[in-house]
Amino acid sequence: MRVTRRELIAGAASAAALAALPAPSRAMTPVGQQWDTIVVGAGVFGAWTAWHLQQRGQRVLLVDAYGAAHARASSGGESRMTRGSYGPDEIYTRMAHDSLAQWKWLSERAGLPIFHQLGVLFFFGEREKYVDDTLAVHAKLGLPTQVLERKELARRWPQASWGDVALGIFEPEFGALMARRAVQTLVQEFQRAGGGLRSGIVKPPTVLGSPLGVDLVGGEMLTAQRLVFACGAWLPKLLPELLGGRIFPTRQEVFFFAPSAGDDAFAPARFPGWADFNAGDIYYGFPDLEARGFKIAHDRHGPAIDPDAGDRIASAEGLADVREYLARRFPALADRPLSESRVCQYENSANGDLLIDRHPTLQNVWMVGAGSGHGFKHGPEVGRMAADLVLSGSAAKEPRFSLATKAQQQKRSVH
Repeated sequence: MRVTRRELIAGAASAAALAALPAPSRAMTPVGQQWDTIVVGAGVFGAWTAWHLQQRGQRVLLVDAYGAAHARASSGGESRMTRGSYGPDEIYTRMAHDSLAQWKWLSERAGLPIFHQLGVLFFFGEREKYVDDTLAVHAKLGLPTQVLERKELARRWPQASWGDVALGIFEPEFGALMARRAVQTLVQEFQRAGGGLRSGIVKPPTVLGSPLGVDLVGGEMLTAQRLVFACGAWLPKLLPELLGGRIFPTRQEVFFFAPSAGDDAFAPARFPGWADFNAGDIYYGFPDLEARGFKIAHDRHGPAIDPDAGDRIASAEGLADVREYLARRFPALADRPLSESRVCQYENSANGDLLIDRHPTLQNVWMVGAGSGHGFKHGPEVGRMAADLVLSGSAAKEPRFSLATKAQQQKRSVH
């Protein structure tokens, strides 16, 4: 596999950072509860931002209303896909690949695996531009991606019906991340190294003095030199004038189906993570990962949701939709019992690009978010990029992640 000079440098830097995990004896206790940086939101973006800041000597406090990777968070739940297929969007392929080493490191620290190297298969009804763009980026980066024609798909994975599929892109290096476990393990490592974690509902910031402060409901003030707001679907509620029309939380339904007892056709060793791009509509999921059931979701933006007040009961319409899909693509599962359903949320930007930028008017305040349904896999690199901006005092260095590019009309282009 060809490795670029940039990847060698990035890989060496990541390895050095991971090897330098501070022991508890090196922890720095803030004097008088003064922190260098407070990160609001203990999801995947907030946790990795806090961790990278801590690795650079910062005294960091994480604050979350409900706890790390809680059930309402976009970082909660079971599994998330990590993959490098992004069409022409090389920046996201690089971020996913660069994040993978850090996910593997975290997986080794956990008692149970965080990363499952299942491989990921994207398949298409025809050889469209997205396929060729993806392959061009992967060739440039030296990724061992395989193109599989219909005959080979049917030979490897006879569990699926491939009649209307022309080809697939298989990425053997990638797979599944166990979301809640990942974030909670990272936060535990962060705390062991001296990081702080507080539960509290933060009031929307207005006038921030020096040192900066976060007001908790109840009257307590937490102070720091810098603030990072990385609170997912709650960003528009905390910064309504700025982000209320630029980040759109939507209600997303996920379903798990129980395979037959003793049937290992959809076991992780026999079927990869997958996404079906056929006919322009995207479904995705995982095999029976950790005996949770066969996961399937329809990757389209659901209705708007209030992350505090919205219910988490999946709809009969959503269930009927995925059952109809199963009958077409995975007929052996079409009539299997539903073992579990979940309602989470995306927090979409207008086109799917992430937000990693400094607040335009509040000094020493940064915003990290807009995961848009694909952000979890990028958590380590998002955290590194955010830490770079915070410590340099800079606004976004990548134009696509700037606030200025966040429109108010949704037109998704990142998949």
